Amino acid sequence: MSPIHNIVVLGGGTAGWLAANHLAKALNCRDSDEISVTLVESPDVPTIGVGEGTVPHIRHTLKYLGISETDVLRHCQATLKQSIQFINWNDSPSHRGKHSYHHLFDYPDMSRGDLTPYWLLSETKTPYADYVSVQSHLIHQGLAPKSMMHPEYQGVTEYAYHMDALKFSELLASHATEKLGVKRVSGHVTQPLLHPNGDIKALQFKDGNTLEGDFFVDASGFNARLLSDAYQIPLIDKRHVLLADTALALQVPYSQPDAAIPCSTLATAQEHGWIWDIGLTQRRGVGYVYSSAHTSEQQAADTLSQYLVQSGNAADLDYRRIPMQVGYRQQFWHRNCCAIGLSQGFVEPLEATGLLMFDLTARMLADTLPARRDQLAHAAKRYNQHVCYAWERVIDFIKLHYCISRRDDSDFWRDNREPASIPEHLSDKLYRWRYQVPSAYDFAQTNSIFNLDNYLYVLYGMEYHTDISAGAFRYAHSQQARQQAQFLKQMADQQSKQLMSHRKFLELAGQHGLQRI
Repeated sequence: MSPIHNIVVLGGGTAGWLAANHLAKALNCRDSDEISVTLVESPDVPTIGVGEGTVPHIRHTLKYLGISETDVLRHCQATLKQSIQFINWNDSPSHRGKHSYHHLFDYPDMSRGDLTPYWLLSETKTPYADYVSVQSHLIHQGLAPKSMMHPEYQGVTEYAYHMDALKFSELLASHATEKLGVKRVSGHVTQPLLHPNGDIKALQFKDGNTLEGDFFVDASGFNARLLSDAYQIPLIDKRHVLLADTALALQVPYSQPDAAIPCSTLATAQEHGWIWDIGLTQRRGVGYVYSSAHTSEQQAADTLSQYLVQSGNAADLDYRRIPMQVGYRQQFWHRNCCAIGLSQGFVEPLEATGLLMFDLTARMLADTLPARRDQLAHAAKRYNQHVCYAWERVIDFIKLHYCISRRDDSDFWRDNREPASIPEHLSDKLYRWRYQVPSAYDFAQTNSIFNLDNYLYVLYGMEYHTDISAGAFRYAHSQQARQQAQFLKQMADQQSKQLMSHRKFLELAGQHGLQRI
């Protein structure tokens, strides 16, 4: 029946500071003497500092936490991201190097009905994203998604950020400690100490000191120092589904100081994986995600060097090798400990899933954490069910990009299409979508993370074949559909006249700041 007064977060990376911000905000830590949030970070353990891409949900989080968008742009070298552009993911021998598509952040326009079946039945060569949305037209022109007239966190289209991950952690840390009342402790934790009943009692430091708490958040990275050391909670390995398990990451200077900054994450498929290319204000973040079972580190480094040369950079830049634990914990919340971040789970950074999951699950923890310890078991059960379902659906969505690809230039791509590697939940949907347009009924659960609109962009960007000819008579509004598609094109032309280039907007926003809400 004892109340929860003291919460301790172990780990000072992005996930740890996100969790600390969410907990302090939801529990009113700054204005109450009844609750405290303390974050412990080790000076001896560097943060990984990848994950420089985000999705639009991060805007809602930053606004909710009370962080200024101007501060995000200035402090984190942030740029505005409107999509992920997938390049060469669907290459066939006859179309080598010619295929690309956008997974947009604006949902397909359905104000006058779903245009998808009419796109499928038409003979248009217009890419799906161009047919159903204004946003792709703005991206093609290199335009920012907002003007200086838009207040913070508002724009013409949906957007997220590219930003320096380490600087983002710094911003979260300063906001948590200066605005939300979070305490910060530096020290190397050697082990958790347990109560006789099995709950964690305290963290023991290298210098012999201890820090007691009522509830602990494990944000200690892949090692999961609390869930693994105290409770031996195993990782559910998903490498048989998602084959990419290693990344080579580096920072790349712009070849020209005034080079255009893409509004999209560039994800370029390679023989054994894919390369991300993220433009910040002062540099690019580039990395090769690959399968160590299909290629060697040296071959991967050669592939990455070749990509850099083709984009106008030197080939001999130093990279970091990052082995990835692909999967998620069998339990995320056990007794009085909950994992957030890499200690909870991880898959390759293909749709900026890492930071998204860390953010959503930290908010879920903050909003569902009970006030008394005797209620923890019930809250943990519900949390584990929701988060497990969310991870499974994330894995489905990442696998989708591989298993419907026509690439046939290596065992990596062929192995990704093996039926045994495709989750049954996804396989069932793909079978249904051969003859039926995806609908909201295929995504009944609200915690699926990726839903109908996300699937539409990937399926039909990848030219997935849905044969609805037998029911074509159901779609009797083809003229209205063509008019709506034309209307969207006109809207894009109008908006493009009101927006400036991405780099120009960032320069002005950095100089003058954005209007506060």
